[in-house]
Amino acid sequence: MGKVNGKSQAEMAGLDVEHELPAGNDNERLLESRSSESTAVSDASTPGAELQKLKAERDSLLDRLARAQAEFENARRRASKEQQDFRDYASFDTIKSLLPVLDSFERALQTKSEAADFRSGVELIYKQLQDALVKLGVRPIPAKGEPFDPRYHEAIEMVESADAPDHEVLEELQRGYKFKDRLLRPAMVKVAKNPGK
Repeated sequence: MGKVNGKSQAEMAGLDVEHELPAGNDNERLLESRSSESTAVSDASTPGAELQKLKAERDSLLDRLARAQAEFENARRRASKEQQDFRDYASFDTIKSLLPVLDSFERALQTKSEAADFRSGVELIYKQLQDALVKLGVRPIPAKGEPFDPRYHEAIEMVESADAPDHEVLEELQRGYKFKDRLLRPAMVKVAKNPGK
């Protein structure tokens, strides 16, 4: 290519020319190698190849998603079964701790003894049952002589009384119990009504 004012005709035409090509057979070999490189690049970036790559990536992600969903479902089933087993056997230790009390009642009912002896035996069994419940975390709610507390006491009757302060529990009709910090049942009580105090 000729040059005009120090520029080649290709440069003036706006073509990118990085360097002059060597002459002869080397020129043909260089053109062939560049042509094969550009063909390889254009083949890799064809829409079909890109589509295949995206499809493979999509299939891989879908497979991973399916596996993750299956693992999640299996974990959910395991957790559900464990919860059911826990519910089924949660009271096992409680019942086991009450069996000696049941045995004592059976022995007491089989013996023939005086009324006083029978009463003392029943009192011992009652104490045994209370101890078993305390070990499980069950505590009676104090009532008689205590100020009325609507969180733990259920007032069955208001009794006018000049001897007791207003809103003091006069009598416990049924004992209330707490399990650890939760209310099992409130104590049913009679409460003093004394407007003067």
